[in-house]
Amino acid sequence: MHPCAQASAAREICPLRCLRYGDSISAALAAQNNITSDMNKHQRQGREPADQTTLPDDIGEELSRITTEVIDVSDAPPIAPPAPLSPDEVRTILMSLLLTMFLAALDQTIVATALPTIGRQFNDVSNLSWVITSYLLASTAVAPVFGTLSDIYGRRVMITVSLVLFTAGSILCAVAPNMTVLIIARGLQGLGGGGIMPVVQTVISDVVSPRERGRYQAYFSGVWMAAGLLGPVLGGVFAEHLHWSMIFWINVPLAVGALFLLLPKMGKIPVFHRRRKVDWLGGVLLMASAVMVMLVLSWGGNRYAWLSPAIMAMIGASVALAFAFVWHARNADEPFLPLPLMGGTVVPYAMVAGGCALGAITALTVHLPLYYEVVYHLTASEAGLALIPLAAVSTCGAAIAGRTMARAKHYKRVAIAGTSAATIFGAVLTVTTLPLWGLLVVLSLFALGLGTTFPVSVVSLQNSVARAQIGTVTGAMNFFRSLMSSFMVAAFSAILLMSLGAGVSIGEHRGPANAIPAADMITAFHYVFGAATALLACAALCIILMEERPLAGPSMPAEMAE
Repeated sequence: MHPCAQASAAREICPLRCLRYGDSISAALAAQNNITSDMNKHQRQGREPADQTTLPDDIGEELSRITTEVIDVSDAPPIAPPAPLSPDEVRTILMSLLLTMFLAALDQTIVATALPTIGRQFNDVSNLSWVITSYLLASTAVAPVFGTLSDIYGRRVMITVSLVLFTAGSILCAVAPNMTVLIIARGLQGLGGGGIMPVVQTVISDVVSPRERGRYQAYFSGVWMAAGLLGPVLGGVFAEHLHWSMIFWINVPLAVGALFLLLPKMGKIPVFHRRRKVDWLGGVLLMASAVMVMLVLSWGGNRYAWLSPAIMAMIGASVALAFAFVWHARNADEPFLPLPLMGGTVVPYAMVAGGCALGAITALTVHLPLYYEVVYHLTASEAGLALIPLAAVSTCGAAIAGRTMARAKHYKRVAIAGTSAATIFGAVLTVTTLPLWGLLVVLSLFALGLGTTFPVSVVSLQNSVARAQIGTVTGAMNFFRSLMSSFMVAAFSAILLMSLGAGVSIGEHRGPANAIPAADMITAFHYVFGAATALLACAALCIILMEERPLAGPSMPAEMAE
């Protein structure tokens, strides 16, 4: 597609270069008529025949800029716009999308509490971590792949493929006879789960205008919160009172129900994808480099020392694969992930802001239970309950930002204020030691400001690219966020290890962790809170620097325009 099609927000006139949304057709014809009129006038005034007349420089220069590019009819918008979806149809689609995303989010947490039971049944404890790692590796690596493929083959096809892979992987996990089959099945499940996220967010962009999209993003943040809180509880209940395989069997009726609700309505969703050749080599290079990075983050400091030959070799391999991907993308006719799409004044800032916010909240969620147990002497279940303010209140922040985007002209302001406030409250945690109730209050305020980042970054990013590239940029965003979350979990663990000493086992809240002096843990977490504060400061800076483009959608009331 011609590059000027990416400037959908500005709607500049580019005569005779591309046909966009119908408005450029009339502009191009008007420009051509003006040129023809000038030529005829010049011919009437001249003394020489038309075939011997030398055109003025300005007319010749304008003619030279007219391209002879032939536009594929499939790239042009439909002559008649599709019939709008009714509120009931939009509600049905969103409910099915919420259910679909709940599946992907739930399976990232539900398995954790059932791992000891699974290890005892298969008599294999050494490979238990791979049950989690294989899912994360697969889901992270394929996120940009499914996003791009949805721009090529359509949302309906890719959401169906994602749910089928996820369901097949769930069934194989439930009937796995040994640990090896379970790990492979979890990888297959991760392929489907990794495709669900970007495709679901892309379908939302097709159904709801950017101005209205922010408030719906808050609903999906709520789904992630509910899955994060319910997952460990459900996993423990199934493993203790029923059978661990139920954590996988429960996915089957939920996935079938989501398809049953979604597919009949997908035919009415506007179509924006564009068939083109798939750059499989670019996709393979991108996935391979992502897998190497995830392995480094998973094994570094745990299975291997950070400076061990194995880790250094994987870092070298990931760098080489990344360079190969960049070189291929710069030289391919239609690269899998167009590098210019990652530039500009919106996309990189939105990606970094969202990645910093998600990395901060994910890393804090992983490590705060250790702080609660050592400093405040909470039990494991009480420490889990103490995480609710961090997860729940961030959803409230996302809801506030989403509703503000639907009404305000300067929608960035709510995210700037939120991230700035979160930075201030993070600084308070860095320099002070609070009682438990005070810590929970400050963490709630921190999460409230942090949550405003998510709808603003997602909607701004999707609003800045052409319709036919929303899936690609959404997949790239999810890919970057997953990498950022994994990197920050590893970074926060490294901060704690350096502060507490190499003999502490981070993540196991029993045994050696209970022997850590509370004063040492408080000092170590001051550095952790400082790292989270730095991430939110970076997010605030990125949102300030990000261009605030007008959001497409219904016009807002004049009294609420500011």
